[in-house]
Order: sequence, then C-alpha cells, then structure tokens
Amino acid sequence: MRTRTAQDEAILTLALPVAEALDMEIVRIRVKSGKVQTVQIMAEKLDGTMNVEDCAKLSRSLSDLLEETDPIAGEYHLEVSSPGIDRPLTLPAHFARWEGFKAKLELDRLVEGQKRFSGQLAGFEDGSVLIDLPNEDETAMIPFDWIADAKLVLTDELIKADLAARGAPSGSDEASGDTP
Repeated sequence: MRTRTAQDEAILTLALPVAEALDMEIVRIRVKSGKVQTVQIMAEKLDGTMNVEDCAKLSRSLSDLLEETDPIAGEYHLEVSSPGIDRPLTLPAHFARWEGFKAKLELDRLVEGQKRFSGQLAGFEDGSVLIDLPNEDETAMIPFDWIADAKLVLTDELIKADLAARGAPSGSDEASGDTP
C-alpha cells in the first residue's frame, strides 16, 4: 500500500536506504500527474514524529539522488511531508501501533457485499488486520493483502493522543500536526 504503480515502487526502492540512513520510515509514495508531475513522499522518524526540518532534510537527501537516477520522465516537483494526524496505514506495524483508534479500510474486493469498512483497530495477527466493526460481536480479521487503502479517522481520542505524544497540554488548541 505504500505504492500503487511501478514508478512509485522504483522511487520507493531508491528512497528507502536514504530514509533509513536518516532514521526515518517511508509511509507512502505517490506520483501525481499534471502539467508538472508531483512526487509525494510521506515519511516519519522512527519515533513517530516528523517536523518541517526533518522533511527538508529528507527532501534535500532525495533530490540529488532522484536527479542522478532520473526515475521520473519529464519535469517534476518533490513534495516531502509527514503522514499527518489522520495518517495512512500502509504497513502491518501501523495497524498494531494504532490499535484502539478508529480507521477506515478500503479493500480490493467485495467482502459480504462491501469494500469499505470502518471500525476500531484491534491489532495485527497472522497476516490480518483485526478490526472491531459496529454491530458485530466478533473482531473481524481482514487479510492485509486485501487492503487497497487504509487511514486513521480523525477523532477526539486521536487528537488527545497526538497532543500527549508531542507534550502539549490536552486542553491545547493545537489540534493538528505530526503523529505520535
């Protein structure tokens, strides 16, 4: 889920060692088309934080490499950002890390007549995302390989956890920013 296309995957292959050297994780890569293509890279430090300086450091490190290897045909703009508070969930570890928080999942196939599910994450086990769905008695197990897209849902609980992780008082007006 970190990538969607072969071009995204080629950029991920180049970006992973650069990010790892900076103690960062690549969360997602997307190349967006337009007059000038945009290469969007979401990343975070291994402690779950990512500030503007960290984004700039990764961007500078990747810029030279992308210019040198030229995996993108034509002109492009590089955009490096944090995943944000309502972040995408792209790796198995993300589902375990964000256990207890509400998430939306979109599958690549129909399951019981639907592709979209929303509920409280209950972890990750045996290659499956565990999620407690509304009006269901048992925790659903959705194979990770079936998930096309997943992200956290912005809730008061998520905002409180984010503020606490950043050391902000829980009554703070500072309700957006980097993830814990």
